[in-house]
Amino acid sequence: MPQASASRPPVERSDLLLEPQGGAAGLAPPLLLQYWQVLLRWRWVMGAIVAAALIIGLIVTLLMTPDYTATTRIDISREDKKITNVERVDTVDTGRDQEFYQTQYALLGAESLAERVVKKLRLASDPEFFRASGVEDETSDSQAANGLVAMSPDERSRREKQATAILLGNVTISPVRGSSLVDVQYTSHSPQIAAKIANMWAQQFIEATMARRFGSTADARAFLERQLADLRGKLEDSERSLVTYASEKGIVALGQTQSADGKTRTERTLVSSDLEALNQALASATADRIAAQGKVGQGGGGSGLDALANNAATVLRQRRAEIASQYARMMVQFEPGYPAARELQEQLRNLDGSIAREEARAVSTRSADYSAALKREQGLRAEVEGLKNQLDTQQRSSIQFNIFQREVDTNRELYDGLLQRYKEIGVAGVGSNNISIVDRAQVPGSPSSPILLLNLALALLIGLGLAALAAVALEQIDEGLRDPGQVVRQLQVPLLGSVPRLDDEDRGTALADPKSPMSEAYLSIRSSLAFTTDHGVPRSIMVTSTRPAEGKTTTSFALAQVLGRTGKSVLLIDADMRSPSIHEIVGVTNGQGLSNFLAGAEDWRKLVGATASKGLSFMPAGPVPPSAAELLSSDRMHSLIKELGEHFDHVVVDSPPILGLADAPLLTRAVEGVIFVVEADGVAVRGIRAALDRLTSVNAHLFGVVLTKLSKRHSGYGYGYGYGYGYGADAKPGPA
Repeated sequence: MPQASASRPPVERSDLLLEPQGGAAGLAPPLLLQYWQVLLRWRWVMGAIVAAALIIGLIVTLLMTPDYTATTRIDISREDKKITNVERVDTVDTGRDQEFYQTQYALLGAESLAERVVKKLRLASDPEFFRASGVEDETSDSQAANGLVAMSPDERSRREKQATAILLGNVTISPVRGSSLVDVQYTSHSPQIAAKIANMWAQQFIEATMARRFGSTADARAFLERQLADLRGKLEDSERSLVTYASEKGIVALGQTQSADGKTRTERTLVSSDLEALNQALASATADRIAAQGKVGQGGGGSGLDALANNAATVLRQRRAEIASQYARMMVQFEPGYPAARELQEQLRNLDGSIAREEARAVSTRSADYSAALKREQGLRAEVEGLKNQLDTQQRSSIQFNIFQREVDTNRELYDGLLQRYKEIGVAGVGSNNISIVDRAQVPGSPSSPILLLNLALALLIGLGLAALAAVALEQIDEGLRDPGQVVRQLQVPLLGSVPRLDDEDRGTALADPKSPMSEAYLSIRSSLAFTTDHGVPRSIMVTSTRPAEGKTTTSFALAQVLGRTGKSVLLIDADMRSPSIHEIVGVTNGQGLSNFLAGAEDWRKLVGATASKGLSFMPAGPVPPSAAELLSSDRMHSLIKELGEHFDHVVVDSPPILGLADAPLLTRAVEGVIFVVEADGVAVRGIRAALDRLTSVNAHLFGVVLTKLSKRHSGYGYGYGYGYGYGADAKPGPA
């Protein structure tokens, strides 16, 4: 029988993925179901946060000072404000429309416009305006009543800036989508002040627009007249100089070419045009000469392309090939002196002579073509060289010509631009105003804020957001295992089964009833154990956990009891000598037991007693020793398990917890493998991993994990508690 786990490698965590309750332990439940489980788990906390947010929103809304919003609607017609451009009269493209209206919206919210409103309404000396804006004012009531507020220039400037900031903070520019209408809204605690400022804002915007339009043309006409006179004289002089110079140098300009980026311009003249045409002809002649030279270089061997293209030569070669074939066949049967053979041989000689003559004629033709091409190339090259010299002389002269030409172009562009602007300025001030007031602001009869339903809706959204954040935070803090599916996903170890929690039912009664959910759960765990080794259920098993009170002792007793019911002889050993407890479940005394044997007793049979359960024997822990770790460090435990294996089918050892004690790692040397018990929603995952790492460090063979004290609220998708089908599946769960 296998004993010490040191003789066999530990189980790989991916070797066995078991889920006896029918769920796929390695698969996570659906995402929506996980969210629903989180919602149910923290529903009271989330509900409290949402309720608190709603209450705070209600209180804040009731304590807020009501605000009143007055609205003035204006119409801004499209206007092309660029004086130098009159190409379009009615409309422009969409991009320019967007630019224009965005500019108008920015002007409506400009600080300069707010300053005009402050000065027009004398808001700097109006204490009522400051009070309506929620700003404390030091002006006395008598001064406010008389409208007399004396202040220094510095104080007035400060208050004007303060009033301007208040206006900009409370005004809203809202374009009406798909139209040229714009709403100017102003919000204040006083409905009368809100309406007065909204109307004045629109009026001052109209006046500011008109002032900008007419002020820009005051001195423009006089200035442009002087500039036009000067540019007219410069243009005439530059054109005269250009024509004179071109006539002297014989430059005949055909036009200009411009690069794609518009930065480089090239002047085309008659000489350059002729040179370009001759250069193209020279390139063609050079190509013809090179082609003819290549044909001449092929020689007269008859292997060239011209020889192959010669129809007569081709026919002769075909005929020669046929006669050569006949001659070869005849030589198979007759001697070379045979008359018919001599006749064929004569025909071959005649055909060879004809082919040679055709090839010679082709060579002569190629030489003549080459000579003609060479002569044409030389003639064109001479003409090109002559034109190049002429163009070189002309290009040196064209430097000054281009200077004159640029001067003419510059003067003409400046003159045309100024002339166009001069014409437009003459009509710039003529025309109706493009901005009009459609609806004047009326004194609002009801406050615009706060809106109770809107604030409550916002409070609800904020509360839901905070509740979700709180649930996520609590879910992250709560690191215990909550459903069987998490065992494989987070621990990477096999899941042998899960055991429900019992709330009211006695643990002993539940284990004694084979049809109870708890008994069914341990029977399923026993079935899972049958697949952990190649010989079925392990012969010696140690049951341990991370910390006390996780259901380790109950699992040891229940598993031994289930194995006994299957007709096997089972010995349950209470190896938790520091805190023995199984003797209370079995109903025997703890006078003598395992500690006595480890301390030196020879006959283990005197320490084993029968129990009320079928096939189950029990060895108590015995008196608490001074040092349990020292007793387990000896080889007596190993020899005991080995000897017990010869008398019992299975040995189940209830081990102390792992963390903080050395007992469990020492016991793993004597047993075939370990069952690790984890309490649902108990020890944090990092603590469980630390315990499993200790088992791995001593090469313990880990059969899998049993998840105990699992409530229905912890069960995910596919992990229901219908244990004992038809045997009271709705029984209330209790502690394991």
